Amino acid sequence: MKIELADAWNKMASRLESWLNNIIINLPNIIIAIIVFTIVIFLSKYISRLTLKLLSKSSLQKSMKNVIAKLISVLVILAGLFLVLGILDLSKTLNTILAGAGVAGLAVGLALQGALSNTFSGIVLSYIKQIKFGDWIESNDFEGEVVDIDLRAVTIRQPDNNLVYLPNKLVLENPIKNFSSTAQSRVILTCGVGYSSDLEFVRDLVKETISSNFDPVENKDDVIFLYSEFGDSSINFETRFWIDSTSALEVAKAKTEAMIYIKKAFDENNINIPFPIRTLDFPENFKFTKEQNEA
Repeated sequence: MKIELADAWNKMASRLESWLNNIIINLPNIIIAIIVFTIVIFLSKYISRLTLKLLSKSSLQKSMKNVIAKLISVLVILAGLFLVLGILDLSKTLNTILAGAGVAGLAVGLALQGALSNTFSGIVLSYIKQIKFGDWIESNDFEGEVVDIDLRAVTIRQPDNNLVYLPNKLVLENPIKNFSSTAQSRVILTCGVGYSSDLEFVRDLVKETISSNFDPVENKDDVIFLYSEFGDSSINFETRFWIDSTSALEVAKAKTEAMIYIKKAFDENNINIPFPIRTLDFPENFKFTKEQNEA
């Protein structure tokens, strides 16, 4: 038993000595490989910045420029990796890597199907013109300004300044509402007035109030005013007008200002905006008794 242990120890020591000798022999190559790979890393960053600088003069979207720069950087790093393997005289390892790339690629593709889908979707989103940096969009029940599009997600800044990261696949496969695709946005405001109100006067007053307080509305005929229904306690109407903004936040602000102006105009003209009330009708001869009051 002792002989077998001694023999095993000798074999292990011999193997470790062989490895150490190989490391010493190949030490210059290892140092060169480390230096080369370090240079490749810095070179990839420099080439990425240079690519962005060259593409800045093109008509491509900013998101597409970023994607191209990142892809070129990755290709430079991969080329440097193969160069390092050649310096270390690992040609057999390189051949093994290339031979197994197909099988490994299939396995990785199946395992990272979602990630690869987001990457491909990111490339597509970077190319299309329907969504770009600075646009105010609504997608997947989130709304905000597009601040970044990369190979993983679309980043939007909401009105409360929080950032939302939407996977590219969801943005590409679901409807996108782009508020920045037009030069103007429509403000829609609903309200109600009492049944005793002069409806024609209310209509003219609202249209005049909107046109006199919002510069993009040149005259009151540009304001759309529609009565919508006879409500439980009011006659409801809807008014619409345009503002020179593509931001949903600016639309909300304009709607707030319109509500303030309309409420002030109604108060000055004794127009009532009723709130829900309940009316109880009793028979003519009905009388409250003391027992009923106590009940």
